[in-house]
Amino acid sequence: MKDRFIHESAIIDEGVVVGEGTSVWHFCHLQKGAVIGENCNLGQNVYVGSDVVVGNGVKIQNNVSLFSGVVLEDYVFCGPSCVFTNDLTPRAKYPKGSQNYLKTVVHTGASIGANATIVCGTEIGEWSLIGAGAVVTKDVPAYALMLGVPAQRRGWACECGETLPGSLRCAACGRAYQESEEGLERSDDPI
Repeated sequence: MKDRFIHESAIIDEGVVVGEGTSVWHFCHLQKGAVIGENCNLGQNVYVGSDVVVGNGVKIQNNVSLFSGVVLEDYVFCGPSCVFTNDLTPRAKYPKGSQNYLKTVVHTGASIGANATIVCGTEIGEWSLIGAGAVVTKDVPAYALMLGVPAQRRGWACECGETLPGSLRCAACGRAYQESEEGLERSDDPI
């Protein structure tokens, strides 16, 4: 298995788990209790707070901060400078403590565009696509294409990343979908 790479300028606190094959680049800081899976890439200036969990195969671009309460499942992509919050009503004078932070879960394969903001307490559905600069204020269905401020569903995205037409069959890879209560679900294998 491929060894880890940790740049000499990165700060990795005691008690952090970094999986095999993971790269941690310049000026990153991983706080005590963080768990990073295998084969991940953490770009320059990434901050990972206490008790954050990052799955396998995750790509976190430059200048992303994952504060306590954030969970990224496998194969999540976080674009440059996307933002996660963990407190809906922050006050410097009245800190709540980490036990009161709201959890944010980004499910398998979801992608978050550059400079998007994810408000805490939300769940981002599997294989969804959050556009650059979008502000997510509520849960996102599986495979949803979310754009705008506040983010609204503007269509559906295929697992391969292409926007789906009305037929819900991807022109690029042939995957087909059907609508469900959770968003979309696969209805067949690729052609």
